[in-house]
Amino acid sequence: MSRIGDNQVLVKVIELTEAADPRLADYVRLRDVNLRKSLESVHGLFLAEGEKVIRRALRAGYAPRSLLLTERRRDALADLEGEVDAPLYVLPEPVARSLVGFDLHRGVLGSFHRKPLPAVADVLAGARRVVVLEDIVDHTNVGAIFRSAAGLGVDAVVMAPRCADPLYRRSVKVSMGAVFTLPYTRLDDWFGGLETLRALDFRLLALTPGPDSVTLGAALSGTGPTDRIALMLGTEGDGLSARWSELADTRVRIPMAGRDIDSLNVTAAAAIACHELLRTAHPAN
Repeated sequence: MSRIGDNQVLVKVIELTEAADPRLADYVRLRDVNLRKSLESVHGLFLAEGEKVIRRALRAGYAPRSLLLTERRRDALADLEGEVDAPLYVLPEPVARSLVGFDLHRGVLGSFHRKPLPAVADVLAGARRVVVLEDIVDHTNVGAIFRSAAGLGVDAVVMAPRCADPLYRRSVKVSMGAVFTLPYTRLDDWFGGLETLRALDFRLLALTPGPDSVTLGAALSGTGPTDRIALMLGTEGDGLSARWSELADTRVRIPMAGRDIDSLNVTAAAAIACHELLRTAHPAN
């Protein structure tokens, strides 16, 4: 049996047959974004989908409120018996579909308690390479950026106040659980928030295809492993705001080969830029 936590409480398996059962309220209408935002905010919860992602949430220390499995996947988490203090609901496929609003192909969901967001200074205390997201509102993009950042050695993510929630179900799923292990927090103040990073000696690099930008490789030339670099990424359509771009120490771009394409989408650009940061943090790579 793989050990997940310190609790030794038997998982209580409960078979349910009605989607309207109040014990299933955490899982209702998962594609209704407005409902989910309100429900998850009020109750301080988030949803994880898929066996691997749920196991990663547990390993990261997130406390489950409940787990949900369809009948065909009822044994998917059997090895957690005695490890998780939460009810495990088993539903027939049609009931699960009615509850969540779509075919639950993975057959496994988990509802978890959120943790309080740490202070910016605490998240950045030992960080050398960070990504800063300004108002990226697509949950898929946020999840993809977290996955690239975690895989390529970024130390932390800092988000502007209006940035999409990394713990929204779609973000969690796309990140493959990277949102559980990569430290992150949210700025309280968009207008002056970057000064917090500057005060901690971070060099602010604004990723933009603008004509006054320099290549990212050139901007990072001479950067050593202990230098503190903050890579700023802007919204999907307009990129960084004029204010954040002007506050940057250097505006940088990813060089393009032409053919009337001047930039990449934010997730592709983030992956390439994070790899460049990795090379400065670990020159042997």
